[in-house]
Amino acid sequence: MGYSMILASVVFLACFAATAKETDIVFADFEGKDYGDWKVTGDAFGTGPAQGTLPGQMKVTGFLGKGLANSYRGGDKSTGTLTSPEFKISRKYVSFLIGGGGWEGKTCMNLLVDGNVVRTATGTNTQPGGSEALEVRFWDVSDLAGKTARIQIVDDATGGWGHINVDHVVLTDRRPPLLLEQKREMTFEKRYLNFPVKNGAPKRRVAVAIDGNAVREFDIELADAEPDFWVFLDVSAFNGKQGVLRVGKLPEDSAALKSVEQGDSIKGAEDLYREKLRPQFHFTSRRGWNNDTNGMVCYKGEYHMFYQHNPYGWHWGNMHWGHAVSTDLVHWEELPIAIYPYKFGDWVFSGSAVVDWKNTSGFKSGPDEVLVAAFTSTGRGEAIAYSNDRGRTWTDYGGNPVVKHSGRDPRLLWHEPAKHWVMAVYDEDPNEPDKDKRRCIAFYTSANLKTWQFQSRVPGFFECPDMFELPVDGKADNRKWVLTAASSEYMIGQFDGRKFTPETPKLPGHRGNAFYAAQTFSDIPAADGRRIQMGWGRMATPGMPFNQMVCFPCELTLRNTADGVRMFWQPVKEIEKLRAKSHSLKAQELKPGENPLSGITGEVLDIRAEFDVGQAEEVGLNIRGTPVAYNAKDRTIACKDHKVPLKLPDGKLRVQVLVDRTSFEIFAGDGLVYMPMAVTSKEEDKSLEAFSRGGTARIALLEVHELRSIWPAPKERGK
Repeated sequence: MGYSMILASVVFLACFAATAKETDIVFADFEGKDYGDWKVTGDAFGTGPAQGTLPGQMKVTGFLGKGLANSYRGGDKSTGTLTSPEFKISRKYVSFLIGGGGWEGKTCMNLLVDGNVVRTATGTNTQPGGSEALEVRFWDVSDLAGKTARIQIVDDATGGWGHINVDHVVLTDRRPPLLLEQKREMTFEKRYLNFPVKNGAPKRRVAVAIDGNAVREFDIELADAEPDFWVFLDVSAFNGKQGVLRVGKLPEDSAALKSVEQGDSIKGAEDLYREKLRPQFHFTSRRGWNNDTNGMVCYKGEYHMFYQHNPYGWHWGNMHWGHAVSTDLVHWEELPIAIYPYKFGDWVFSGSAVVDWKNTSGFKSGPDEVLVAAFTSTGRGEAIAYSNDRGRTWTDYGGNPVVKHSGRDPRLLWHEPAKHWVMAVYDEDPNEPDKDKRRCIAFYTSANLKTWQFQSRVPGFFECPDMFELPVDGKADNRKWVLTAASSEYMIGQFDGRKFTPETPKLPGHRGNAFYAAQTFSDIPAADGRRIQMGWGRMATPGMPFNQMVCFPCELTLRNTADGVRMFWQPVKEIEKLRAKSHSLKAQELKPGENPLSGITGEVLDIRAEFDVGQAEEVGLNIRGTPVAYNAKDRTIACKDHKVPLKLPDGKLRVQVLVDRTSFEIFAGDGLVYMPMAVTSKEEDKSLEAFSRGGTARIALLEVHELRSIWPAPKERGK
């Protein structure tokens, strides 16, 4: 069939399709170029079956063969129906594969008799996240034997999950396995519950209940056979207690629940941090998905980085706040989950954290200063939590939400001149009639982090705001405020504690293909004085038990340029701690066809170069098969499909490239251009080249530093 099925129920259908008795009828397999005698209305289904995943759609799995009925053409806004010719009900059951939206009567497959709906089924998804996996369903139609019927597949929804996927409709006398809630009682005796995961399997709802109450609840692609990897749930807080592990809608013959294991270590940890695509000096979570950096704050010598995290799968979903700490911005220790969802579906979206040095909140209860985090609780609004043990445990504030509006992603800061707290938060202006112009950053103020008053808005920004003050050219008497958001585009201006007044238009931020939702650290000691930023590195790692990464920390500065004041990015100096072996070339001419790096190879690198472009038309580096090239005629620097303007006032190209297993981070023009790029080189290609084309250039500086891994030794893994 070309596609392996995931769960026992789907395995049943695959075997059934291959060995069906003559009395079984495959009514529709959607393998043709068109729908044949089926009647199509609207534009959702197109003119023929989809060949799997459609543009913009998450990967569709669980269908048989190459085609299926998929109403995602044009996205969730499209609508339509697909209606079969008449047929006679001559078997006890109609079995089928179905996925997509779970909206009753809107994203569904109906059985029509005499024009009336006598049976119906929907997909499984109504919340953000979810899975495009199809799963087996069936109708018992024995009471309708001999009647004439039609099958109608409906897409009448235009919002999230406004589509339906259907495949392999079969008339049969053999009942497929029922999907049932299954339970398993246990006493929690170990630190972890280890769950087997199979990417692409239908997502199942899992709940850990104690005394009848769900204390943890999440979706997971449970493996029914050999898993792709294992994930873990920390249940140490419930040690010694009796509980029930519930899984919804498992096939009745599934062994998945029995496969869940208790343990004091992470199952599969023998390979932890040694995986083929594990970045070696960028943070990645041990297991699961990470995206936006959150809650970045410095306290007592520790840099705290929280992040959007799905601990239970390779894809986005189940949003928690993961947590890692570092004492040097390079080596990271992953700590237990910091903030769990308030309840299932009330996800913990992005936010920030600060040290409440003056205890304005009244939350302090011990010798340490209280840390306060603000985040979006998707079911409640902007919420806060606090920690009195240096961020190790967090308490949800009983008065949540503290702000309730149409936006998300609160960024906290203390405004010293005004002596109050500020919350910058993504919002949508209700007074703007043009919905495309509603996106903005709103500002609220508070004396105690609990009671907030709206103050003003700045239009033009989307998601994950950040705001901070920096000196221009290092001069303390000339300071400007920077307002930025998820795309890293920014404005420079003034902020009086209530209103941001722009002095520039929105300026371009990063220029790469793999950077989003960055945040800077709060409360870095004044003796250090740096403004340090880290963002989500959107670098996928297929086949790994983890996905995505965090870009290397950068120091941000404001400097005067010929075009005005601009922001510059540079990797923090701590990168030098990772140097294992260094190569340095003498100043020399660089002629076309020559490669002074021909004798040097490497995998994980920090490369620094300065070229006098001279008469060359193009000059640059070829790193493990991927060029980073400056075009003198166009005055651009390029990597892969990204080309960025770069003026060289003195005719010199200064460039630094951080090379990891799934990424390049390119800094050019002393950091005026920052290009984080998703690049996965061939494992065997460790070649390096410095090149000049169309004329002779000159190398003023060329250093190649081989870098050590930041990850712990094997004996320390899996704890």
